[in-house]
Amino acid sequence: MPLGRRGGRVSALGGEGEEEAPRAAAAAPWASPQQPEAASEQVLLRGIFEIGRSSCDVVLTVRALRWRPIEPVRPTGDSKCDLSCKEEFLKLKDIFSVKLKRRHFATQEGNGTLLGITLFICLKKEQNKLKDSTLDLINLSEDHCDIWYRQFKKILAGFSNRPKSLKILLNPQSHKKEATQVYYEKVEPLLKIAGIKTDVTITEYEGHALSLLKECELQEFDGVVCVGGDGSASEVAHALLLRAQKSTGTEADSILTPVRAQVPLGIIPAGSTNVLAHSLHGIAHVVTATLHIIMGHVQPVDVCTFSTAGRLLRFGFSAMFGFGGRTLALAEKHRWMSPNQRRDFAVIKALAKLKPEDCEISFLPLNSSPDLQERRAQGSPKSDGDARWHVIQGQFLNVSIMAIPCLCSVAPGGLAPNTRLNNGSMALIIARNTSRPEFIKHLKRYASVKNQFNFPFIETHTVEEVKVYPRNKTRAHNPEEEDQPQETASETSFPWNVDGDLMEVTSEVHVKLHPRLIDLYGESTEEMNDAKVTCNCL
Repeated sequence: MPLGRRGGRVSALGGEGEEEAPRAAAAAPWASPQQPEAASEQVLLRGIFEIGRSSCDVVLTVRALRWRPIEPVRPTGDSKCDLSCKEEFLKLKDIFSVKLKRRHFATQEGNGTLLGITLFICLKKEQNKLKDSTLDLINLSEDHCDIWYRQFKKILAGFSNRPKSLKILLNPQSHKKEATQVYYEKVEPLLKIAGIKTDVTITEYEGHALSLLKECELQEFDGVVCVGGDGSASEVAHALLLRAQKSTGTEADSILTPVRAQVPLGIIPAGSTNVLAHSLHGIAHVVTATLHIIMGHVQPVDVCTFSTAGRLLRFGFSAMFGFGGRTLALAEKHRWMSPNQRRDFAVIKALAKLKPEDCEISFLPLNSSPDLQERRAQGSPKSDGDARWHVIQGQFLNVSIMAIPCLCSVAPGGLAPNTRLNNGSMALIIARNTSRPEFIKHLKRYASVKNQFNFPFIETHTVEEVKVYPRNKTRAHNPEEEDQPQETASETSFPWNVDGDLMEVTSEVHVKLHPRLIDLYGESTEEMNDAKVTCNCL
């Protein structure tokens, strides 16, 4: 039988393969050297395909696809084999779809002429970036390709953690109103290749996703995906957690012991800062976020509850009070500007009107006991019987409370660089009152990835709970207070920036960490890149 594209020799040495494909999906690049365990792997199929214009001996095992170029035999009886003959392999867990490759002509009816099989692959590139690629196995035999195709489909069906149906929530107003284009041009094509069914809802107003998820039948979906910015993603996460409380009969405003969200949440970055996506993947990259969803990579993430007077305000991942809250309040009042202009204007205006907040901050330091830490990391309840609350009072320019690193383009090392996604703790970062130039120096340090906390007016603490009590309630909050009278009730509230959303509160706020309360599609990225980024607003 001739070798190459028309070769149809198949050897099913391992039958149909009783061993199920590995269920842990982790993207990895292709490798050239043969793995040591290759010889002991069970062989499912063996045959001949043309790969990269070379006829290859191809072996499918329970863990990998391996191939080696077939070298012609010399008259002396030996074969010519150099470095190009080395075996190459592809891990099966890096394949997310398989299709029969056909050539279609304009006048041709039916399925077209069979060329072989195409494997769609998830590759890991530099800087935590994922990329989709293909590998063509060329063979013109229908029977030959059908056997291999069915075996690949069976293997892919064994990865039960990968979603088969997703609910998509798309915010068309995010950033430059490009979320719709991002989804239909970059996300949907990959989901279709992977064979994932989708149900898309384009949100029409703020809170639409929240009201929709309260009534939506999530049983038919393996996950929920948000296409938008941090505000949209935070709203969907809040809605999923509220729904989980309701499903257990817990009151909506109860904050005693929240229960975990029922389905994972995927975040497609289409906002201006994309802090959540950047913290989750190490990069705000649409294709990377999409491939993590397709591959079923799931990462448990810590969540905070924000409450006042025993009443739940919302779930969230991070918050800023003081400068961070006032900056967002100013930006919200100028939404007619473009996102970048609005952000820069708000920062400059807030710095020009920089004022400290007179408040009391109570916090519960993290208990560093290894046993307690292990239980907390697993989401187990803890006892605070011996816990001691610390109290500090004074004038504060900014208070940051963050359960995630909060990476973004202007803070590549993270606003809370010592915090992880699920280490069972929050970072409390306090900026006491100081001069405007010194505070600006502190802000600029975030962009240069230097020690932004190396200032005498900065305090950092690793905590489990925080309570912030504003004491200057008689001074009303109003970002444009020099232009407007201070008479309305809303002016007596204080602005909080919670995951990019403005939250106005009139009294104290209690922030409590709940370990691993929600699953997000993504992988742990411990080592982030120290890219130098400048902020043009400072």
